[in-house]
Amino acid sequence: MPDETQTLSPTATAVRTPADSSASRGGKPPAWVLRLVVAGLVLAALNLRPAITSLGALLEEVQNGLHMSGSVAGVLTSVPPLCFAAFGLAAPRLAQRFGAAAVVCAGMVAITAGLALRPFAGGTAAFLAASALALMGIAVSNVLMPVIVKRWFPDRIGSVTGLYSMALSLGTAVAAAATVPMTQALGGGWRTGLAVWAALAATAVLPWIPLVRDRGTDTAPPTTGTRATGTTAQAPGTARAAGTAQAPGTARGAAPRVARSRTAWALACFFGLQATGAYITMGWMPQIFRDAGVPAGTAGVLLSVTMVMGVPLAFVIPRLAARLRTQGPIVLALGLCGLTGYTGLFLAPAAGAWAWALLLGISNCAFPLALTMIGMRSRTGAGVVRLSAFAQSTGYLISVPGPLLVGVLYQHSGGWSLPLALMAGLIVPQMAAGVLAGRDRTIEDEAGMRH
Repeated sequence: MPDETQTLSPTATAVRTPADSSASRGGKPPAWVLRLVVAGLVLAALNLRPAITSLGALLEEVQNGLHMSGSVAGVLTSVPPLCFAAFGLAAPRLAQRFGAAAVVCAGMVAITAGLALRPFAGGTAAFLAASALALMGIAVSNVLMPVIVKRWFPDRIGSVTGLYSMALSLGTAVAAAATVPMTQALGGGWRTGLAVWAALAATAVLPWIPLVRDRGTDTAPPTTGTRATGTTAQAPGTARAAGTAQAPGTARGAAPRVARSRTAWALACFFGLQATGAYITMGWMPQIFRDAGVPAGTAGVLLSVTMVMGVPLAFVIPRLAARLRTQGPIVLALGLCGLTGYTGLFLAPAAGAWAWALLLGISNCAFPLALTMIGMRSRTGAGVVRLSAFAQSTGYLISVPGPLLVGVLYQHSGGWSLPLALMAGLIVPQMAAGVLAGRDRTIEDEAGMRH
């Protein structure tokens, strides 16, 4: 599952470094520096989801070990989108002051510290605090990774973005599949099984240390003849909608008031509802299978199957969406896969487990579709940035209650019938919002702007 890592975030011009000056004169950074940045991007992407999916695989053990109720466990599964909404907003300002590379490096340190501390938590509050620390690092890195790509690889945005998107999906899937077997191999304690992932996060700090002194966050295309793109790490096929070069300060006054746009609100609702489904899946799907009699290790592998579907589909869906005037048909197809998957979990969770995992994996690929539509629903770079910030911040806030409500329903009903009914029910407004957001119009059209 490609995740929210392609966030388009506003940045401002910062102090230029020798690398910047070299680019502006037509030169390129040394090859070893570019290889170091690629290594940093891949290792960072590998660590953007294990904090979430490793916990999902061991949620029952964590609940028992810390004496959590189902409602509190639901809070745990709601924390990631809340942290992404809250801390992600601070990333552009931090990057402007300290440099994007320094903030990503600090984010990797925060992930390492959070993952190392939470297994030693003696109570629920401490566990939540350590998890929030790790998620804070993930949030700022989510926002700034595309800025790093645009800065160092302005002529290879698509390929480098695809590389770190694949690494993100791989890290998500591996953590889901390997956490339970590693826990058993290391003695069966959930604390050890969660602590292992701090070691992987620690390796991601190393490539960023030499880059900390780079203070540049300018995402304007270099003047070396490379093709200017209108968004930060835009999804494939979105150049048509966001083709205006986005130099700092350009077209700021031309951006419409996004909150007055019905399309922007539809896109925010679509983004929020698909994020709700994704975080419910990551937090609760292994437990659904385990309660149906599926072994814990197999339940983790099933979650990894769901997550790994994002690797190929993250490339296919944006390209297909860009060829269509409206994206409603794709929205409906993904929604129907989700409805079928949840219905299967209700009727035969163990017998058809692999089929339901595949269908829910396809449904969760509404995320790259939402990112693609963000790029297509505005004509200007400034508009895309504002639309992205509005849709994603509002969407993540919308997604917060879903996993918590699932935990409450699970605790009070004693089974999965009501939670699964809620999950399936949320697909319906998701499809409606997606169809509205996928109409062939832009937020500038709705604001009555002319270019």
